[in-house]
Amino acid sequence: MSVLRRLPGLVTVEHELTVPLDHADPAGERITVFAREVADPDGRDRPFLVYLQGGPGFEAPRPTRLPGSPGWLDRALTDFRVLMLDQRGTGRSTPVGVLPGTPAEQARYLTHFRADAIVGDAEAFRAHLGSPPWTVLGQSFGGFTLLAYLSRAPHGLREALFTGGLPPIGRHVDEVYRATYARVLERTRRYWARYPDDRDRFLAAVALAPRLAGGDRLSLARLRQLGDLLGRSDGPEAVHAILELPPDSPAFAHDVDAIGFSRNPLYAVLHEASWADGGVTGWSAQRVMPPEYADDPALFTGEHVHPWMFDEFGALTPLRGAAEILAAHEWPRLYDAAVLAGNDVPAAAAIYTDDLYVERAFSEETAARVRGLRPWITSEYEHNGLRVDGARILDHLLDLARGRR
Repeated sequence: MSVLRRLPGLVTVEHELTVPLDHADPAGERITVFAREVADPDGRDRPFLVYLQGGPGFEAPRPTRLPGSPGWLDRALTDFRVLMLDQRGTGRSTPVGVLPGTPAEQARYLTHFRADAIVGDAEAFRAHLGSPPWTVLGQSFGGFTLLAYLSRAPHGLREALFTGGLPPIGRHVDEVYRATYARVLERTRRYWARYPDDRDRFLAAVALAPRLAGGDRLSLARLRQLGDLLGRSDGPEAVHAILELPPDSPAFAHDVDAIGFSRNPLYAVLHEASWADGGVTGWSAQRVMPPEYADDPALFTGEHVHPWMFDEFGALTPLRGAAEILAAHEWPRLYDAAVLAGNDVPAAAAIYTDDLYVERAFSEETAARVRGLRPWITSEYEHNGLRVDGARILDHLLDLARGRR
């Protein structure tokens, strides 16, 4: 089904496809995947650029013009039509929320929502739209998906553009979380140096343990999650804006609750699995948590998912059993090192030197293993660089991929 809409300065076409839950079983259960085609009114016949959103578990942004949003959209529309994919389980695609069945049945269903399945969905859309190989822009987890695309269906790609999203190939997820803990501890020290008075506010809020907007009670572990914001260019100020609020205020209750998973539970369920290039994750972030956290309550955590969340977050409790099963699941490999070593798709990647979420050293290692990939290693941006200065970043990556730099 396709629906054409005209917005100020844009023409969009809404597409829904029914695809197999398991692409290896085309006769089995099916789900719906949604994508929005976005074009300049004078550019409806331009080639496609597919945007893969970060996550996992988040839908594509909703586009506007005047002003252009997302910030890279105007630049993209000068050369392309843009296809914004609501990755399976997100947005207008068949949602993942409270799932029917036993925990084992829920877990089995959720194994089909990683990057490899999203690649199959993208190729189904390419066939539906009759497109030749297309350009793909992958931000963060979208870059993980794009690396799987290069491994599994390189024939579908004209160009591959990565922003803050080159994952390690073949490394165990424990290595990922050790690296992110080291970075978030360093960011924590920077934060308390900038806002020393907030330390007392932090501890006072934990002592008060107010009830949050969604009904959950605040805990130390939950407030530590504010550190996840520190990877943005405005992260310290965003954390301070919350901690300066009275902890018994509705504003504080709302803003802390908003960092939870009630809107996007798929993120919590599959975050560790999204990093797993094979193997068992086994609640990695919990297992490798540094001992410093036992000594100092005022240390932030970052992009880490723990078992306690499935007890404390009301939106996650129905998935607790499935999450335990997935933590013990033997995940298949996502990336094919041999295919990537022989890659002939033009590719470029923005690697941020101080990225809190995607370890620079691992990204550089991966860049060296993808034949022909041209890295742009820059200290100008945090992980949200594409949101902050998207037009420049997209332009730079296109120049690299096309040999103009």
